[in-house]
This record gives sequence, C-alpha cells and structure tokens, in this order.
Amino acid sequence: MSSSSSSTNSSSSPEPVEGREGSAGGVGFEAATSSSSRSRRRGGNGVWPEPFVEALACQVAIDAASNNGRLAAAPALASLFQVCSTWRAVSRSDLLWLNLTARIWDRRRLLRNTWRDEFMFWHQTANNFRRGRYVYRTLHFAPPSDDNNDGLSCRRLALSDHHLAAGFSDGTVRLFYIPTRLHLSTFRPHHRDRLGRYSSAVSGIILTDAQLVFASLDGDIHVVVIGDAAPPRRANLGDVVNDGALVDFTGSERWWVGLYAGVPERAFHIWNSETEELAFVGGTLTDPEAVMGWHLLTELTELVGRVRVTGLETAVACTGMRLIVFDLQNHGVIIGQEDQFQYGLTVGAFDARGDSFLIMDNRGAASVRRAEDLEQRCWFNVGGAAAQGGGVMGCMNGGFAIMFAASRVRVWEIERGDGVYLRSLRERNLDVNAMVADERHVAACSSDATIHLWDFGGR
Repeated sequence: MSSSSSSTNSSSSPEPVEGREGSAGGVGFEAATSSSSRSRRRGGNGVWPEPFVEALACQVAIDAASNNGRLAAAPALASLFQVCSTWRAVSRSDLLWLNLTARIWDRRRLLRNTWRDEFMFWHQTANNFRRGRYVYRTLHFAPPSDDNNDGLSCRRLALSDHHLAAGFSDGTVRLFYIPTRLHLSTFRPHHRDRLGRYSSAVSGIILTDAQLVFASLDGDIHVVVIGDAAPPRRANLGDVVNDGALVDFTGSERWWVGLYAGVPERAFHIWNSETEELAFVGGTLTDPEAVMGWHLLTELTELVGRVRVTGLETAVACTGMRLIVFDLQNHGVIIGQEDQFQYGLTVGAFDARGDSFLIMDNRGAASVRRAEDLEQRCWFNVGGAAAQGGGVMGCMNGGFAIMFAASRVRVWEIERGDGVYLRSLRERNLDVNAMVADERHVAACSSDATIHLWDFGGR
C-alpha cells in the first residue's frame, strides 16, 4: 500500500456568496431557451415571462465572461437577480445553472447536489487559482522491486475528476485515487521483443474516470477499464521500423492522435477512439527530428514534440522549430502552421485547452493563441527564470497558465488578454520532469519520483 503526506496552505478559503459564480466556454445560447424551459410554469409577469428572464440571465453571464473572464459572470448574475423578486426566482432554475455550467465552465457532469452547486464550486475553484488558495499534498508508491532507477523516471501525467495516472520510463502506469491519495494499481504493457532500452517508456496517457489508455515509444497502445480486474488490453501493436518512435500521444472522446518521429511523412497517426481503427497516417512535422526520435528508444533525451487535441475537432502539434494545426474530422488537413520562431520553441512548455494553446520560446516569451487562426490572445514573459537552465515545463487550464522554471511553479492569468502574473506556489526547490493541470488540480512529478498535487477545489 502506498503512503502519503500532506500539508495545507495557510490561506483560508472565502465563503461562497450567492450568485457569485460564472465564466465562458461550450453550449449554445439556444440551450438556455429550450422547449423544456418554455414548458415550465411561467411567472405571473406577462411582460417578463420566466423563459425570457432565464435567457437574458444566460446571455448576461456569457457576455460578462467573454469580455472580462469567467469570474465576471457571477457578479453580473448577482446584479441581474436583484432587479425584482420575479427575476430572483429564476436563480432557482436548475436548467439555467446546467446551461451556464456547461457554457462557462465546460462541465457537463453533475458531481454535486444541484447544477447551481456545481456552478458555484467551479467559480470558487477558479477564484482560488487567482488568489493562490490550495491544499498541497504528495503521493508516494512502492519503488520497483528490481531497484531499477530507470523505472522511477516519470514521463507523463494525466488527470480526471477522481484519478491521477503517472507513466514511467519502464513502461508502467500507476493509478491513484485523488480523494484518498491512495495508489490503486500499477499497469504494465504486454511483453514482447523491444527495439531499444526505453522502447516501452510511456509516451502518452488519455484518462477518464472510466478508462485509461496509454501508449509507449514503440507504438503499442493499451486500454484499461478502471475498476476491472482484467490486465491491460493491447489495442494497437506498434511498428517502430516502419513508423518510427511514438514520441507523444493524446486524444479525446472521438480520437486518438499519435505524433511519431523517425520515418519521413508519417508524423501523425489518427485513430477512431470508438472503433480503435487507424483512420489516417501522414504529415512531415517531425521529419527534421527523425534522428532524435530514434535516440529516444535508447536514451532519455529532451522532448522531440508534443501534440494536443483542442475542443474544436482539431489538433495542435509542435517541435522545437515548427507549429502546426490540423483537422481531425478531415484527417490531417492543415489549418494553420508557423515555422518562423526566431529563438525556437520550448516543447515542454506546450499545452492546449479548449480552443486555445500555450507556447513558449527558448528565451521565455510565452503566449496563448487561438487554435483556429493562430491569433494571439495574451502574452507574458517567463523570462529570466526560463533562461537559468534546467527543464522548463508548462501546462494550462481554461483560465491560467502554470509554468515550472528555476525550481519553482508560477501562475499567470490568461483569460483577459493581459497575461497577468499572479504568484509562485509556496513549494520551492522542485525538480519537475512531468506536469499537468485541469480546472481543479495541478500535478507534477520530480526526479525522485515524488508526485506533487496542488488542489484548488472550491471550499
């Protein structure tokens, strides 16, 4: 059984205020005025019927979030609900909060008692990110029995609502249950002849609370049903000789996407995640990095490239010199690309969330761009910290960029276009080699295989 240690940030969490919830992202405005809303008993005010006020409230929150960030939606709603008792009664509509939670927080799974509670939770969580209120813990697990230090090198991390998965250079994936911080299981890939010492190293993880999918450098892809005692099932048998090394792997509910390096014109592989059938092979993004791709099989080198799926049925990928956006539905059709980076890109700082992605050049200049047209949404400077040497890692969620550089983790607000630096997290002198974030957690693994977990959950 694993052990865990914890410490709590001393800042107290603010009390939730009625109506103080909100943000932007996901469901159409028509949803707020659906037939189920119109079919309910309307208020007595003939001029301002309940469905109209409900639609107005939805639009007010969306506009506030679009113009001033997701946290601006709640004050806008609070002001609207104070107009009169009829308008205030709309604040009790669960359908309104369902649509606002989906639209603003991109959440469609109810984990709390009501959708209003769900909305309030994610508002408070984003507010905690802004104010630096969190609980910090570390997660531990038993080391490999053969004392093979290679297995202690974490290569990938993934988060879901209740689980954290860590993939290592020996091919194992360890699954933790976040509420208890317990190590639940260790999954190992199927054994076969390997080409290179690190060919089974984990190169990507897709995680939900129901399923874990992980890939290795040799191209093998395994599927695990969480809670099932069955061992991992191999869904794809890799072919290193013909495809090269699978240097990164990601996906969504509809697609799995692999980024390869080593063989010309085979950079991207796209699978239908439901049927697990290969739908596309092609692309030249990593052709200049072919030698680096082969080296990954025998030594732990720098990251060759990364790929991320956005919420627009597109994927964004980069190497140290190039960036490309391509269509998943139309199987690899290029939407946009850029290769004029004067100082090159820091691959470890690349990430994407929703319709945006985060990049940083090798001098510490970071920006958030829109995937559909590469337009810059905000810019900030990691600067001197990135130039001091050591690994630089980055990740993002819907409102914040989290960057590790010079032994500390720092947070920027990225929603409102000004890239405001907020603070560094209290924990210092870290040595991070993998990092991930979602709307509630930030997780990182250090070179001693300690997993660090920061929980900003609304309280």
